[in-house]
Parts: sequence; structure tokens; C-alpha cells
Amino acid sequence: MADGAANVAAAAAAVGARLVHVSSDAVHSGRPEWYTEADQPNPITPYGAAKAAAETAVAAVDPSAAIVRTSVILGDETTSHIRFVLDLLRGTPGALFEDEIRCPVDGGQLAGAILELVGNDYAGVINIAGPEAVSRPEFGRLVAARYGLRPDALVTCKIAESGMTRPGDVKLDSSRAYSMLRTRISGVRELLASGAPSPRPRR
Repeated sequence: MADGAANVAAAAAAVGARLVHVSSDAVHSGRPEWYTEADQPNPITPYGAAKAAAETAVAAVDPSAAIVRTSVILGDETTSHIRFVLDLLRGTPGALFEDEIRCPVDGGQLAGAILELVGNDYAGVINIAGPEAVSRPEFGRLVAARYGLRPDALVTCKIAESGMTRPGDVKLDSSRAYSMLRTRISGVRELLASGAPSPRPRR
């Protein structure tokens, strides 16, 4: 992943193209406090380590690039996080981790914010995630309500009980992006309000 990101950054720099690299909240290990752009990566999974290495490569090759750290990306029922919950609600084995907390963001709004970054000269890391933090079970219940399903089938547990290693409480402070960009980033409860369409990015 780092080699690929470095190659893209080098190609962009060679032709003078603007680069906006998309990273992940998985570069962090998890803590009670919100993460700002000043917080250095401390990954605890191979995926997080790969994302952190890609950030480092991009910054080294093209210091003018913007590096977007984002969170759970939402869309319609075909997108992975929504589909996972719907599958659980329909009886597929699995669980939602009670101690895993994220700031979900609408994919269309995220795309709008990224397009804005393409048109400016912001350099370095910027957090772009939703303003509301929810646990995975809270997210599951919101998805159930959105699609008119009962949440009874949702199984929950702690991350440690699953035997997996995952970041727990990872909340991205996106106040810098909110103050700098025009694109409105909605909270997860608004996005998943029963019957409400997924908002489109502001043009």
C-alpha cells in the first residue's frame, strides 16, 4: 500500500497535479479523547499500519498533498457497513462490538469535501468524519430503524471477547474541516433517520 501511494504521489508531483490522499481512522489505536490532526498514527492492526505507512510515503514524496483521515463511510443498503448490519438483522452470524466507537460519514458528503480540497492548497492531514460518535450497536439500531426492522437479532459483545484485535474508541475531531470547507457533513442520526434519503454533497 505504501509503495502504491508513493508511486501515485510521485506521478502527481511530476506533472504538477493536486493530490488528495484518502486514509483512515484505523491509523489510531483508540482512546477516550477525540483525535485531532496533530495526533500521530499508532496503529494496532496490519490494515492500520499499511494506511499509516501510505500517509508517510505520500507526505515524503509530495508535501503539498492533502491527507484525509476519515471514518465509517455510509451510503445505501449496498454499501458494506449498512449491508453488514442488514445481514445480521436477517440472521447472518456475527456481532457488533460495544466498545468500538466511530464517527460515520456520508459517502456523498465526503466526496464533496474531497473535491473542495482538490481546489485549494491545504497541505497535510485533515480529519473529515461525521460530527457524532456512535458505538457499533448504536449504529446497528439506527440502521434497523432506517429500514423498518426490529433490532432484536443484533448480537453484541466486547472486542476482547471476539478474540480480534481492533481499534476501540476512535473519534475524529473534524472541526478544522467544518470551519474550512463549505460541504456540510451530517451526523449519523440525521443520515439514518427513518425514511430520510442520504444527503447529497453541496455543489
